[in-house]
Parts: sequence; structure tokens; C-alpha cells
Amino acid sequence: MPAAVMLINAEVGKESEVLDSLCAMPEVEKSYLVYGVYDIVVMVRSETMEELEESISTKVRKTPGIKSTLTLIVSRDCK
Repeated sequence: MPAAVMLINAEVGKESEVLDSLCAMPEVEKSYLVYGVYDIVVMVRSETMEELEESISTKVRKTPGIKSTLTLIVSRDCK
């Protein structure tokens, strides 16, 4: 199943709102509010690569309060 890890920078003070919006998306398997260079880390999964691309570009990246993203497409996973 295609997956991506997304590293997200949110607008200052909007981190919790963005996290809540992302948690409500069925494509978002897991999400974390983190400290450091990025504010939020999410794991996105879809049935097909086309659906994954659509989820990333039209849902996650267009979430209000997101300033920037870095997307890592998963090549292989375990556990």
C-alpha cells in the first residue's frame, strides 16, 4: 500500500488546529506534533499511488495553517 511521511511547518500558533484537521482525514494513518525544525509529522496511506498523490496535493498540502511541507515517499517498510 503506497505511503508517504510528510514533515510539516505550520503557521505560528496554528499547530494544534492543523494537527486536528489532519487527524480527521482518513488517509492520515498517524500524526505527531513535534519540536524541532518541523512542527508536525504525518504518515499518509492510500490504496494506489494515484490516490496517494491526490491526498498529498489536494488534501494535506491545502490544509489551512500549513506553511510548507517536505514529502518522503516510502519505498519499503517493515513492522
